[in-house]
Order: sequence, then structure tokens, then C-alpha cells
Amino acid sequence: MKNLKNAPAGEKTALIGNAALLVQDYPRVPLTVDCVIFGFEENKLKVLLIRSDLEVYKGKWSLLGDVVHENEDLDDAAYRVLQERTGMTNVYLKQVHTFSSPHRHPGGRVVTVAYASLLNIKHHELCITENELHWHNVRTVRDMAFDHREIIDTCYNWLQKSIQEHPLGFNLLPEKFSLRELQNLYEAILNVELDRRNFRKKFFSMDFLIDTGEFEEDVKHRPGKLYRFDFAKYEKSKRKWIGIDF
Repeated sequence: MKNLKNAPAGEKTALIGNAALLVQDYPRVPLTVDCVIFGFEENKLKVLLIRSDLEVYKGKWSLLGDVVHENEDLDDAAYRVLQERTGMTNVYLKQVHTFSSPHRHPGGRVVTVAYASLLNIKHHELCITENELHWHNVRTVRDMAFDHREIIDTCYNWLQKSIQEHPLGFNLLPEKFSLRELQNLYEAILNVELDRRNFRKKFFSMDFLIDTGEFEEDVKHRPGKLYRFDFAKYEKSKRKWIGIDF
């Protein structure tokens, strides 16, 4: 199509009209967004789910999702869904993958874009709990609507890769955390058992942990030191996050 920027007003109107006619001939495929919200609690990686409100999937668990409005940006739609379903507004969402199987929806062809996020459950209270909205263990939930288990698995794979390339996991921890908590987090996400000494050596070698001089309180085990992640130093570092190979 001709560049509209410098076209005369009349010509511009004609070009836009021709484009509109062209789009009218395109097939209409509904577009939706689904939000995969990961949280960490009780040493388990969890995901936020609701009961499906569709009769065909009655009783099954579903991700937070909705149809994208005609004049709505994809990102705006994802944030709208999250706010309307949970009441939360201070959550960062990352677009992860598009699911376009012709048979993924029982009503016909529907394309959905999956967004994922990481948050600390204790710091993000659910303001809305309709349709039994609550947290589920990522590894045990199975009875799901649509292809939502596949969507979770795809976003989970993204999370496993990303947590070894970026310091995303610290979003799931308290501001002050023990090395035990940090290792529990990585073991929960990566689904592996890590060597304690090797794990701590790798993190100390990156030099992004700040010793607060404080210790854990009210724990059944020997209290461990508490640390903070030095985000300011990380942002200034040219080396950045070079990856963690456990």
C-alpha cells in the first residue's frame, strides 16, 4: 500500500477506504488472551486458576482469559483481564506464546496469546475471588479446560529457561531471604535437587547478594543469614546475568 503520510487528503481517504474493503474480505477469527500467573508459596511453584464458566467445561480449571476487544491492544487486554479477575494492578506481564490450533476451542477457531508473570503471593493479595479463584500447585493440576494445561506447560518452560538467564526468581522471594529459601525456589522451578555447596558458590561468585547482617526468626531449623539482591548493582553491571548452569 502507498505511504499515507504525505498523500493528499482526498487520496488518503480513498486509500483508507480501499484498505477497509480489503480487510472486510479477511476471515474473522476471534482473538483472546490468557494470563499464566506464577507464584511461590510453601516451597511450591503455584499458578492462579478459576473454575471455567462454560457448560462444556463445567467443574474444570481455567486460566484467566477473555476476548480481545475490537479496538484494544493485546497488552491492554491482558492487563484488563488480570485487573477484572483479581483486582491486582501492579503486576508485570510478559507475552510468551501464541496458540493457534484450529481445534483448541470447542466453539470453533480461536487464537489466544499467552502472557506470564511472576509474583510474590504474600505481596499480592487477591481482591476478587469469584469462580473459586485461588492458587494451585503447577505440577498437580490436570483437569483443565481448553488447552490450558499445554499453555501452562509452555509458560513453565519459558520460566525455567528465563530464571537461569535473568534474576526473575527474586520477584517471588521476600525482600530479605535466606540462601535456603533461594535454593528452595530454584529447586521448585527447575524441578531438580541442587547441591547446597555448589549452589551457594555460584551465587556468591556473581557478587549480587548483600549480607543484611540479620538472621531468620521463628524457624524450626538453624537460623540462616538474610540477604538482599542488589538490583542497582545488577543494572549497572556490564557483565549482567550470564546464566546459571546447575
